Amino acid sequence: MKKRVLGNSGLEVSALGFGCMGLNFSYGHALGRTESIKLVRDAVDRGVTFFDTAEVYGPYTNEEIVGEALRPVRDEVVIATKFGFHIENGKMNGFNSRPSHIRDVVDASLKRLGIEVIDLLYQHRVDPEVPIEDVAGTVKDLIAAGKVKHFGLSEPGAQTVRRAHAVQPVTALQNEYSLWTRGPETNGILQACEELGIGLVAYSPLGKGFLTGAIGKDTQIGDNDFRKILPRFTPEALEKNQALVDLLQQIADRKNATPAQIALAWLLAQKPFIVPIPGTTKLHRLEENLAAADVELSVSDLNEIHGAAAAIKVEGERYPEHLMKTTGR
Repeated sequence: MKKRVLGNSGLEVSALGFGCMGLNFSYGHALGRTESIKLVRDAVDRGVTFFDTAEVYGPYTNEEIVGEALRPVRDEVVIATKFGFHIENGKMNGFNSRPSHIRDVVDASLKRLGIEVIDLLYQHRVDPEVPIEDVAGTVKDLIAAGKVKHFGLSEPGAQTVRRAHAVQPVTALQNEYSLWTRGPETNGILQACEELGIGLVAYSPLGKGFLTGAIGKDTQIGDNDFRKILPRFTPEALEKNQALVDLLQQIADRKNATPAQIALAWLLAQKPFIVPIPGTTKLHRLEENLAAADVELSVSDLNEIHGAAAAIKVEGERYPEHLMKTTGR
């Protein structure tokens, strides 16, 4: 597996990471603990060194799974987790990035993961009630205490990034970025990453499964699958957005690849500091995703994709309105 460095931090990770959320949270089909641990270890065996989790996935159980799976290879991998939500009775109930809460969450996450230091700690979403300087200062203290190595932010606004970075250097931003979610190109996030030397960790790089070609207008999405509430996953939107998958398929046919591999290769080709973290519950999909690191897209290929994608209007917001409001702050 090829390696990449997240910005100027020196934090080296595999070019493709593993987003662990979907192992047992959000997507309806959850793996059992034993199956999840095996799949994470399968990823390690295939060269993945970067694993992403969060306290809220489960809540809590995802961190426990990831920690158990990676314990035998702890010194060979980078583990990222997140704080920032108030969890009450097993559910998210608003935000909480108060310094005392951050410290409590870090101690609890360390225990669940079974590790002595968190390699990369993200604020999951910006808390409008807590100045970002206080958040960054708290993480700076945790780094000084040896409990955390690197600081990250997920879905912040570009100005928030700059304010945080002035207090504690930010190693990585985790934002949704894919061929059908191009926000980082226009909202100042990619520009901030380049200017400040920050890595971009792209979550949902396959459009929550859509860009694989496995989901269409006739797909029945279960009530326990969070995509059920997403505007882009209505049958009407899926039908209109199919043009994007058709484009990927055309390129894939020429490259002896799959649409998912082209989508990931396109993302890797955008900037050298971008690391996608696709997730899956299937070994064959894991292997398919990782093979994308070896797919070479020429300048001509990239220009063709850029031109064709620009002519396709993506139907639907990526989140409903109340969740969109939690991003870009």
